Amino acid sequence: MKLLKIAGVFMTVGLSFICNAQIKVSDTKTTVKAPFEYVVEQFADIKVLRYQIPGWENLTLKEQKLVYYLTQAGYSGRDIGWDQHYKSNLKIRKALENIYVNYKGDKTSQDWKNFEIYLKRVWFANGIHHHYSNDKIKPAFSAVYFNSLMKATKTSLSPAIVEVLFNDADAKKVNLDESKGLLEGSAINFYSKGITAKEVEDFYAKKTSPDAKRPYSYGLNSKLVRNSKGQLEEKVWKSKGMYGVAIDKIVYWLGKAQSVAENKKQGDAIGLLISYYKTGSLKTWDDYNIAWLQATDGNIDYINSFIEVYNDPLGYRGSYESIVQIKDFDMSKKMEVISKNAQWFEDNSPLLPENKKKNVVGVSYKTVVVAGESGDSSPATPIGVNLPNADWIRAEHGSKSVSLGNIIDSYNKAGGKGRLQEFANDPEEIALAEKYAEIGDKMHTALHEVIGHASGQINPGVGTPKETLKSYASTLEEGRADLVGLYYVYNPKLQELGLVDDWKKLGMESYDSYIRNGLMTQLIRLEKGANIEEAHMRNRQFISSWVFEKGKADNVIEKLTRNGKTYFNITDYDKLHELFGQLLREIQRIKSEGDYAAGKALVENYGVKVDQKKHAEVLERNKQFTSAPYSGFVNPVLVPKLDAKGNIISIEVTQPKSFAEQMLNYSKTYGSLPLEN
Repeated sequence: MKLLKIAGVFMTVGLSFICNAQIKVSDTKTTVKAPFEYVVEQFADIKVLRYQIPGWENLTLKEQKLVYYLTQAGYSGRDIGWDQHYKSNLKIRKALENIYVNYKGDKTSQDWKNFEIYLKRVWFANGIHHHYSNDKIKPAFSAVYFNSLMKATKTSLSPAIVEVLFNDADAKKVNLDESKGLLEGSAINFYSKGITAKEVEDFYAKKTSPDAKRPYSYGLNSKLVRNSKGQLEEKVWKSKGMYGVAIDKIVYWLGKAQSVAENKKQGDAIGLLISYYKTGSLKTWDDYNIAWLQATDGNIDYINSFIEVYNDPLGYRGSYESIVQIKDFDMSKKMEVISKNAQWFEDNSPLLPENKKKNVVGVSYKTVVVAGESGDSSPATPIGVNLPNADWIRAEHGSKSVSLGNIIDSYNKAGGKGRLQEFANDPEEIALAEKYAEIGDKMHTALHEVIGHASGQINPGVGTPKETLKSYASTLEEGRADLVGLYYVYNPKLQELGLVDDWKKLGMESYDSYIRNGLMTQLIRLEKGANIEEAHMRNRQFISSWVFEKGKADNVIEKLTRNGKTYFNITDYDKLHELFGQLLREIQRIKSEGDYAAGKALVENYGVKVDQKKHAEVLERNKQFTSAPYSGFVNPVLVPKLDAKGNIISIEVTQPKSFAEQMLNYSKTYGSLPLEN
């Protein structure tokens, strides 16, 4: 489970230009090291940033090797994510990159500039569908121009695929509108064409785990296809199976990583991950997750495999992702306070007594320094992750929560305040944000990941959320974790634990930011006239809309209009806190009881439909800002230095010169998958 870069508050990044600085002392010029350049470039609705790896030089060579091998393993699976997102993505990328590299014609024309922007958008999204809205990215050039580029560069791409780039086919990567068919309306490459949601449910209903209390994550690592006999069967993602060429490269680098593991538990966990990739066994996947949870010693950790199910409208199949992490000792020490008090938070939550965990186990929390990301975590990255996802493992063995500290730091260092001043209701709200937004964001992230995803329990005999809540499971779970964070971010316990200096003001700022974002500013991410599809956006809107409606009688949140502009003003933070608690109790009940009807009603009634008049106003007010609404990152480049025998003797951290340079290098170095899968 991951927390995206809008973590309860609206985080924006301002474009900055940094130049070399020189200071003149008498007649001697002293060159001062230029500040780190966080912004790489901006195009369309995207801003590409850089991040640093602070403390790299303090790692031992063995630790640096471990990080290097794990990042190589992560990058080796990059193309899996591309193919998962859409069946023709790899062919399209190859064609676009061939044009980009080999075109010798006029590169000053608007058509060519539009082609470059289109390619960069496709790179950023790992495919032809927008990374956030899931809508197909529309080229701002004609099919005639594109065909002329292919002819000039001797590029081959079938006419049928070319047509898809410009027509309305496969318009949505992930469709959550049941009226259009969850699978029929989705372009995601997890199911063969023609398979229905009912067929999928029936297929997995026949599968039983050896232990009903510890169910396997059926469907997590496979594509469901119809064979020549018309029967459904799984094409498992494993060595010598689907994606086997890329997986074998992942296994190779994981083997190198295992050879330099920091300790036995870490090495054993990596060994189980290798075994899982080789066999595709879901029992081994569970064994690996438990071993990975127990490998808490050491400075290096990682996420690697088919994990998050947000891209599957039915919630079965995991998208490939990788994050390599180095422990941030100072921040982790501070944040561990929250995990050590997890039972207190559970005991004092507003949940129904029968829905509370009597013993919250193994919740570990670290702030980490990211060293490399791939797959569904790159270029667009989460800022927090809590794993594993299996509820029974979390209940019995706990979970690992991480906050990606250097990613958050890059957002903050490259940020601007223009939208805050435009959409905040008054100077007091702005002042609170300027003082408390950064620490408030960190607190909400920690509470969301550590306490939120670890809290509550499913009633005996109730199936897993993907079985009971179906396409609404992801957004309800993210909403539940958000509500835990909101409930406790406005609580004196945080100050008692020494985490904040003024819990009330921090909580007020967090509430201001969440409501402002959930009811207004997140709408800048949508095309005019659109409704909300993305799970995290849905959960932010249904929470904000629900408490707004339920608080009307007491005027808890005022809707104000000044000079034709809409603002929201919280008049009673204590009552809003109570409302967040009430909604948290209800969503946990929905999850615990598997109440599909109530979950669907909550999301559909409050989280999907957009007030189009308000949306038009928000878009108009946002036109003054040049800062893009979405941000992502290039990865630092780890460059090993070898001795005469080919042994690594040191590893240097460098930065890519451009977004295009890194994307082309990734395709060349890690593009191992055949174009047909």
